[in-house]
Amino acid sequence: MGADPKLSHTAAMILQAIHAGYMYGFSIMEMTGLPSGTVYPAMRRLERDELICSHWERQSIADAEQRPPRKYYKLTPAGKTVLDASRKRYPLLERLIPLEEARAQ
Repeated sequence: MGADPKLSHTAAMILQAIHAGYMYGFSIMEMTGLPSGTVYPAMRRLERDELICSHWERQSIADAEQRPPRKYYKLTPAGKTVLDASRKRYPLLERLIPLEEARAQ
């Protein structure tokens, strides 16, 4: 990404959701209200641009909860920097997806 990356509002919302603790696809969709056809391609781009990274949970955890494995996402240091810049561009971002709400779950 360039020196002053400008993310779309959608990408900024996804980064904020991940930062707030919504770490897998469905929880990100639920928090942002965005459809899967928007969220997953955007997350692939964010991962390609090294703003987020991902890992699959262990199969045994998913089996214990009788569901498919989840792919968990987290911000990279570059993603945190870009998110901080995006909050200046989109001042309502933190109100839409506050940190406290996700941490309480």
